[in-house]
Amino acid sequence: MLIQWLQRHPRLIDWALLLAALATAVGAAAHHSQRAIGIPLSVIACVPLLVRRRYPLSVLAATASILIIQLAALDLFAPLPAGIALFTVADQLERRDSLRAGVATLIAITPALWASRGWTHVYDLIGPLLGFAVAWLLGDSFGTRRRYVAALEERAERLEREREAEAARAVAEEQARIARELHDVIAHTLSVIVVQAAAARDVFATRPERAREALEAIQRSGRDALEELRRLVGSVRGEEAASFAPPPRLADLDRLLDELRKSGLPVSVSIDGPPAPLPQAVDLSAYRVVQEALTNTLKHARASQAEVALRWEEHTLEVEIHDDGVGSASANGSGHGIVGMQERLALLGGTLAAGPATEGGFTVLARFPLASAT
Repeated sequence: MLIQWLQRHPRLIDWALLLAALATAVGAAAHHSQRAIGIPLSVIACVPLLVRRRYPLSVLAATASILIIQLAALDLFAPLPAGIALFTVADQLERRDSLRAGVATLIAITPALWASRGWTHVYDLIGPLLGFAVAWLLGDSFGTRRRYVAALEERAERLEREREAEAARAVAEEQARIARELHDVIAHTLSVIVVQAAAARDVFATRPERAREALEAIQRSGRDALEELRRLVGSVRGEEAASFAPPPRLADLDRLLDELRKSGLPVSVSIDGPPAPLPQAVDLSAYRVVQEALTNTLKHARASQAEVALRWEEHTLEVEIHDDGVGSASANGSGHGIVGMQERLALLGGTLAAGPATEGGFTVLARFPLASAT
């Protein structure tokens, strides 16, 4: 508590120490036979203490020099100004530097003190010099604690900045995830609706039953999209009710492919290897990769058919989508859909390759590491 109070009121402490130094130094000089010289020297020795925090070494040198002059010329020993300056040096500087300054000060003061006192034994120096040693030890203790507290505060601030940065990064990742989900849901659904609406328009007069089927497909697609959007918005808001519409999985692939087949894109599926349970993130992302790739095929490729291959290995799931179309505007990997799929795979530690196939058409190949995704 005392140290914290001292840290909050540094200028008050400076003035209090200055007054204490003036009282002791001027008081000692006032009882000296040559007080006309001793009192001004004592005042001059105390004044530099006002800037002791800014210039600790210079203040120590000034106060120690005046103390040496007082000892040599007046046989006057008023050590408090020099002791306060030495305390400040030990408090403000690193231990190695303050120790050097303290030793140099004692070496400079000792001959003048010895000569003025006229002592015959070294033991007589212990008392006067012990006060300087205590001043250094107190200053070093205060400085060590102050630096320790400052280091703790800096560490706490750094951790707070890191926490804020982590929170901002989590928000950005969540926003990116939401953007990908919205893109996948809306882009796919609108593509299917547009194709079905065009088909209904073409056969509206000649084959009304086909037009009715197309309208029913539009209705189903819109309803499914609304359910997914409700789930997505509910998850953002943290609503428990959002759990009634779980995210799509590879197990829901048949319904997706049925919609595409009704939209005029024949799609076949092949499965290689025994299917295994998937983490939810991998299950959803694999479904989204198939959805995005086939939506691009439906919108851009003018393909007559598409193939979906699921290859299960011990630690990897490969999802490959190939069509026989002419490619798309995102064939070079710069489209938003391709970028979104690459981001999904990157978050899961997987890879995605998309581009024209050598035998014609367009291929999307995604590899999901199953072990690291759990």
